[in-house]
Amino acid sequence: MTGSFHLIVNPAAGGGRALRSAAEATEVLAALGVRHQVTRSASLDHARELAAAAVDAGQVAVAVGGDGMAGALAAAVAGQSPDGVLGLIPAGRGNDLARVLAIPAGPEAAVALLTGGTPRPVDLIGVSIPGQPELAVAGSVYAGLPSVAGEIANGTRWLSGPAVYPVAALRALAAWTPVTFGLEQAGAGRAEFGGYAVVIANIAYFGAGMMVAPPARIDDGVLDIVTMRDGPRLAFLRVLLRIRAGTHVALRQVELDRAAAVTLTMDRALPVAADGEVLPWASPLLAGTPLTVRALPGLLRVIAPPAG
Repeated sequence: MTGSFHLIVNPAAGGGRALRSAAEATEVLAALGVRHQVTRSASLDHARELAAAAVDAGQVAVAVGGDGMAGALAAAVAGQSPDGVLGLIPAGRGNDLARVLAIPAGPEAAVALLTGGTPRPVDLIGVSIPGQPELAVAGSVYAGLPSVAGEIANGTRWLSGPAVYPVAALRALAAWTPVTFGLEQAGAGRAEFGGYAVVIANIAYFGAGMMVAPPARIDDGVLDIVTMRDGPRLAFLRVLLRIRAGTHVALRQVELDRAAAVTLTMDRALPVAADGEVLPWASPLLAGTPLTVRALPGLLRVIAPPAG
């Protein structure tokens, strides 16, 4: 794609990998004579502001970091203008959004896609609670043991890379106490069940390559709902062992569903997260608070290979 690019960098992503990737990408863009600028973000809110300004200036906003940065910029670009375009240079611990979009992992290859590719429309997710404006996120919304594990992973400094996520899940499992989830879909009524987790997915992966929702597609206009129901802790360990390959969905504690929108409640306070970050008003979400999650079809344009 021709034009100007604004690389927005999360300097903490990937233990410094984002800074290295930005430097390599800048060299390639300069060698190609492509107009660009690079800014280090001070926070996700700052990154959103930079992305909105880039869209207003007619630039492609490029997220250099992990899924938190990618999700934040996706929402900012889509919310600023229907003509806004997002680019990705994956450089975090997870990179699940880039994975499903087939964005190359290396900065040089990612830049080649940015400059030679075309935008394609993809879905986002809208998530809200009463009294708060709806937020747009990119990959998945999840509550229960995965969101608790995500908080542990984000606070872990002694272990880097994707291995931090299963280790965090084991730590969360050791202290887990039961929770009752409620799920309600239009026309399908309300269901309550005890369990470990609810994942409402726009993409197949979360947690650095765990294929939590194998059927999920980023451009099909619906959400895939994965529930992990009550069972002994050994049952969740089986899920953890099989989730990377997506074969956990064959276990009897795991159920799949699809919906354009769903409302989730929990009978005790727990964090709710999306794209690797706890939602700002859900740290934790108070018991009984209804969380509405809906598909936002084709809301974002992102530079990526054509859908296969």
